[in-house]
Amino acid sequence: MNNSHTYSAQDLDFLLSPLAIRQSAEKILELTKSGQTHFHYHDDQFEPVVDYVIEVIRQNYPALEIPFHSRWGHFRAGGVDRVKILQEQIQSFDALEKARIKLDLVITSVLLDAGAGNIWSFHEQSTQKDFARSEGLGVASFYLFMEGALSDDADKPLQATAKGLQNLTTQKLSEVFQVSAQNPLVGVEGRLSLLQNLGKTIEQKKGLFPGGRPGSLVDYLRARYGDRITGPQLLRAVLDGLGEIWPGRVKVAGVNLGDIWNYSKVPGGLAAFHKLSQWMTYSLIEPLLEAGFEITEVERLTGLAEYRNGGLLLDRGLISLKDPGMAEQSHRPDSELVIEWRGLTVSLLDRIGQQVQSKLNKSPSEFPLAKVLEGGTWWAGRKAAKALRADSSPPLKIESDGTVF
Repeated sequence: MNNSHTYSAQDLDFLLSPLAIRQSAEKILELTKSGQTHFHYHDDQFEPVVDYVIEVIRQNYPALEIPFHSRWGHFRAGGVDRVKILQEQIQSFDALEKARIKLDLVITSVLLDAGAGNIWSFHEQSTQKDFARSEGLGVASFYLFMEGALSDDADKPLQATAKGLQNLTTQKLSEVFQVSAQNPLVGVEGRLSLLQNLGKTIEQKKGLFPGGRPGSLVDYLRARYGDRITGPQLLRAVLDGLGEIWPGRVKVAGVNLGDIWNYSKVPGGLAAFHKLSQWMTYSLIEPLLEAGFEITEVERLTGLAEYRNGGLLLDRGLISLKDPGMAEQSHRPDSELVIEWRGLTVSLLDRIGQQVQSKLNKSPSEFPLAKVLEGGTWWAGRKAAKALRADSSPPLKIESDGTVF
């Protein structure tokens, strides 16, 4: 499937599903094992990596009561449950409006979550704590929402609206995120344009966002599926709703495919990841469950092709670069090296997840990959990075534009 190919609705359905992600990821693992990528695969390191992940899971969650891997964990960074602050302010609302507000918060927060760089951090006044990277972005985005910066109605600050998002300025975003020459944040403009594009998309896609807010996706889901939704259906709603906001990459039949990249060695020539969209899908589950929805088949979603999970594989020796010098160079997200690294991340997370489930005597439905990611691989990746590099930076250097990782 090169891009001159005429795609059918069926092709599109496939490309916007977890099946497409797994198909290209499995092929990349196969290519690696037969020496056709930039990486070596070291099977003898598989069990040690699984044991390392289980060790981290048991440290973090001794009772194995693990929430889904999602943005909500970052709102509780530093042992402070900021979600409680929000809960207290919205306790008089009905269940659906609470869900809309939480989706307004979490959808915008996820869009602000691409890599922050090695220098930036956020200083929280109330706790006098500093938070960097994903947690810092999570805490900063929480305050951006709570102060009403995403609403165009001063009487209703706790919402994100189409106009409020489009009216957000670089100055306001930089001010809340404490960006300065001494505290630079990677991709401020890229982040701002994602939020502004979200505002435009909400205005255009009234079917998916009937209330003119990101959170009114709840109303679309209820109308379309009732109160039972599968993980892949939720992902598709996110991809249909938000596909237009990503920077123009690969388009099929006029549809922006988002986190899908040209890579000639996989079937159809396209490698799918949908990293931020799946991160968002995982992040919608908690508020939807609270609102009375039943979410099934979450285990059909994939692991996230990002630098913590991918870093775990490199830092713990499950994969290695054929040319170690490439670790010193900077790589674009559309480079073969990064596409291969991300594909290996997805295929190997599936295997690590299955082995973790097996060793903990859990079934995929009671201990889906989303829990393996939250309890183990993400934190294990961070721990492995910290052990090797003082700044916990990823093992590969990525040129981020604030929209991929």
